[in-house]
Amino acid sequence: MTNRRKQLMEMQAMTRRNKYGNRKTTVDGYEFASKAEALRYQELKLMVYAGEISLLRLQPRYVLQDAFMLDGKRVRAVEYIADFEYFDNTTKAVIIEDVKGVETAVFRLKHKLFQKRYSRSIRIIPVR
Repeated sequence: MTNRRKQLMEMQAMTRRNKYGNRKTTVDGYEFASKAEALRYQELKLMVYAGEISLLRLQPRYVLQDAFMLDGKRVRAVEYIADFEYFDNTTKAVIIEDVKGVETAVFRLKHKLFQKRYSRSIRIIPVR
């Protein structure tokens, strides 16, 4: 393989989109999985400055099933990582959000497990 061909293959690998067509985007030093998620972050940031929301968290983790031992081996915990969590100052409620272009079967399952464990729902922000 020539050096030129190798360089082209490396460049293609670096700019390749994931299977859902998203491109990682960086805003304020945070890396987001998609442009839509980065845009939602910017919207939420404006809402913080306007006083509509507070306590904005990025990528909060929620345990859906605790780790356990089976046949002497440790089975890892199952976690859900949301895109955003914040406190809505108007409704006085904590909101968990996920920006979704495609709702995968894994997401639907984790959403149900989240609802069962935390008795609340995830606000899904569809990609426009």
